[in-house]
Amino acid sequence: MNIAIWLERAGKGFGDRPAVGEGTRVVLDYAALAERVARLAGALCDDLGLKPGDRVAVVAKNSPDYIVLLHAIWHAGLAAVPANAKLHGAELGYILDHSGARVCFASAGLDDAIAPHAPASLERLIRIGAKDYDALFRADVVPLTPRAADDLAWLFYTSGTTGKPKGAMLTHRSLKEASYAYAADVDPVAPGDAILHAAPMSHGSGLYIMAHVAFGGVNVVPESGSFEPEEVFGLFRHWNRASMFAAPTMIKRLVDSAADCDPSRIRTLIWGGAPMYVEDALKALDRFGPRLAQIYGQGESPMTITTLPKSDIARRDHPRWRERLGSAGRAYACVEVIVADAQGRALPPGETGEILARGDVLMAGYWNNPDATAASLKNGWLWTGDIGSFDGDGYLTLKDRSKDVIISGGSNIYPREVEEVLLAHGGVREVSVIGRPDGEWGEVVVAYVVGEAAPSELDALCLSRIARFKRPKDYVFIDALPKNNYGKILKTELRRQDAVRAEGRR
Repeated sequence: MNIAIWLERAGKGFGDRPAVGEGTRVVLDYAALAERVARLAGALCDDLGLKPGDRVAVVAKNSPDYIVLLHAIWHAGLAAVPANAKLHGAELGYILDHSGARVCFASAGLDDAIAPHAPASLERLIRIGAKDYDALFRADVVPLTPRAADDLAWLFYTSGTTGKPKGAMLTHRSLKEASYAYAADVDPVAPGDAILHAAPMSHGSGLYIMAHVAFGGVNVVPESGSFEPEEVFGLFRHWNRASMFAAPTMIKRLVDSAADCDPSRIRTLIWGGAPMYVEDALKALDRFGPRLAQIYGQGESPMTITTLPKSDIARRDHPRWRERLGSAGRAYACVEVIVADAQGRALPPGETGEILARGDVLMAGYWNNPDATAASLKNGWLWTGDIGSFDGDGYLTLKDRSKDVIISGGSNIYPREVEEVLLAHGGVREVSVIGRPDGEWGEVVVAYVVGEAAPSELDALCLSRIARFKRPKDYVFIDALPKNNYGKILKTELRRQDAVRAEGRR
């Protein structure tokens, strides 16, 4: 099944409904969106000579064109390669070269950044909104190109915090399963419901486009094309039952914003990409009420491993409510999830191991990278590289990435557990815990802190809540933690900076 069939049906079945908004304006209804997509698909096939299975890159800021481009690529039987618009031109050049994209659509200005790094395999670099782009929509409408469920639809490039990014191959089946999972387990969509795309449409937020098309919702892009709390609150006031996907840092900015907000206008605020600390989740719940949901997933299992729904987050009367608030929830209906030992054997509740997932939503593998595919997909299971444990009720608690676990004196220390404690101090705004190589202990715990707090106070807080051996041996106060373009803290960069500091002290 071609995922673009949902738009074709919507254009026929409820063509006069709003489909795409920008700011507070409806810019396309479903009939107009479906026609625009079918014409661009015709241009991709006839004018640009692309064949089913060819890759087309989209390097663009959030805009209504993003929704048109993705669906036109699929309508024509091609595979989309959405790339983060904040990447350096050289990084984008690598993705274009690695994916073998023949055509790239780019926002104004980004085409200039790409051009010096464009590989020979790229035949056309088209600026969105330019004359040659607009001319493509004068092509004849073409019928939907049939695709098999296992055909490539979206080449999802990982954030590449270590080494070169890998292209997770998401099929039409993967996108279908992820869309159904969102609507069934996280955030049911009714006709006219809106979703605000303030997070990058090249990644998490973009994966929720299709569910809203399937059920007659409205995909809305902020006029700024980015995330500004004041603008987001204004859009919540305007659009009916609007939801938004956000990184935890974005939710935190919404909580801290002084802008006026009527929580009753919000359908759901979904966070993902990284765990939210319990203290931050409590503040968000106090401000927005029972409208928060959490998802845990990866590009390799797009947004779809476990979810903590609104009902669980809001259930303050449950005796284990706070514990569950610190979890990543339970497995989606469409996947099996286990915590396993090094041999892939499922561990009982309470035991810590690597998180494995299995289901039709998983990627087909990594593009042109058989070694990485073999390392991540074994016997049908995705080995996530994340460490966690289940409780007796099936709630998964994420500990850390396997590479971030600190081994000190033979004991495993999970940074997040220490971070949760330190964030309970009122003077700590952000914190990240890493391991520092140590001749005696192997590693010692070091906390990088944004905020104002006496180390003695932080020591006392740790000693009151966790084992003494988990207490940081050093506190380093900095102005800001290093983060990637999606707001994830870069522990690899912190470890590098810490090594430089250690060298400077010798």
